[in-house]
Amino acid sequence: MTLETTLAAIRPADERAMTAARELQARLTKPAGSLGALEELSVRLAGLAGACPPPLPDPATVAIFAGDHGVHAQGVTPWPQEVTAQMVANFVAGGAVVNAFARQTGADVMVIDVGVAIPLHGGATLLDANVRRGTRDMTVTAALTREEALAAVEVGIQVAETLVDQGARALLTGDMGIANTTPAAALIAAFTGAGAATVTGRGTGIDDAMLAHKTDVVGAALERHAPDPADPLGVLAAVGGLEHAALTGFILGAAARRVPVIVDGVIAASAAVAAAAFAPDSVAAMVAGHRSAEPGASVALAHLGLEPLLDLGMRLGEGSGAVLALPVVSAAVRVLHEVATFDSAGVSEK
Repeated sequence: MTLETTLAAIRPADERAMTAARELQARLTKPAGSLGALEELSVRLAGLAGACPPPLPDPATVAIFAGDHGVHAQGVTPWPQEVTAQMVANFVAGGAVVNAFARQTGADVMVIDVGVAIPLHGGATLLDANVRRGTRDMTVTAALTREEALAAVEVGIQVAETLVDQGARALLTGDMGIANTTPAAALIAAFTGAGAATVTGRGTGIDDAMLAHKTDVVGAALERHAPDPADPLGVLAAVGGLEHAALTGFILGAAARRVPVIVDGVIAASAAVAAAAFAPDSVAAMVAGHRSAEPGASVALAHLGLEPLLDLGMRLGEGSGAVLALPVVSAAVRVLHEVATFDSAGVSEK
């Protein structure tokens, strides 16, 4: 699907299914409200699916979109750019944290080269969808042309479409890209109106001096481009990354197919606010997997009105927090499928 047809397919949550889910929760053999946030999550997922109970989010796939960044030249991270390609190889070989978590939770892993600077080779789980060999330096010029940004968004849409067609019932966001927290901060600032200092974090663990410099870089890019949040494609082109744009499309694609998308950390959160700018109703498909330690992630989630399921102080990326949240999402849905009602179990209500 194109971006245009995808946006046209996104609809609001189904109120009748949500009402049915709330009524069913009230009849289950437990005190009302005793499952806390899981109850509202189950209601949201019913609204997304238009059915009560909604389908179990199984099977699930985490899609790791990888890209490189011209802003790396500004010294915003101590890690060399070639680590992006090296980590992609690690994902394909099954040796990264996200692979271990995926084995634990039963999720599949797919890796998509949407913008890695170094040409990659091989593996059944690696898709070559490279739009450009890394972005331009957003402090000097726009990171992408509008055409490149659109192409990356549509890569994400196509990946979501393909995975759902292959049977996936939950999509999980993953990312890899050295220096990608810098464009993520710029995107979150552009879409939420927050200042650069509020949304810029330590990424892979930089010191105070580099954090101050990184914040200045984000502020300079925003000042140069003055991105307009009413033009989300323009914002992605000006200060985004290829993996951020692809994740935006991936989230929109999930929403169009009414399949939940579990959002990982700050990179995914920046894509989520972009997706919401394209289609506000796409938020109905989003589940915030965890609260990243990156400050911009909390700003983005607050903007979206989403509460994260987990808060473990993580800031790895890769999709690690989304994968850890998958069993929690599954449990919320399973309650509606399997827990007896007071009537059927012969349990007295108060």
